[in-house]
Amino acid sequence: MDYFSKDDLLRELTFKMSRSGGKGGQHVNKVSSKVELDLNIKDSTVFTDEQKVLLLGKLANKINSKGILQIITEEERNQFRNKQRGIAKLFELLIAALHQPKKRKASKPKKSVTEERLKNKLLNAQKKISRSKYYND
Repeated sequence: MDYFSKDDLLRELTFKMSRSGGKGGQHVNKVSSKVELDLNIKDSTVFTDEQKVLLLGKLANKINSKGILQIITEEERNQFRNKQRGIAKLFELLIAALHQPKKRKASKPKKSVTEERLKNKLLNAQKKISRSKYYND
């Protein structure tokens, strides 16, 4: 289910590259492999007003006071792979936040099920009555 146009969303993203810590040895000190993706949800033209309200509510702990959703990836040693991983993480987050499950329709039990339950209940009651010391006298 498409909640938004991915191409339009990619145009609204801003990327910042910086040096990353972690594995890589001396290579880490030379290459900017850390990627920060920023998406301004409040000013976005990709989402409807209802979607913006939903996103701001569900992702409130990931959005700063300016309405910017920030994703930081630095797992890979390669800037391109970090960028791809960050974009994938952003799409997963947005789709999960915009997904609204179907409302459950309450159903009634079938008549045969109700009759079977009452029959078993009656048999169980008769069994217990027959065990009673007053019944056996």
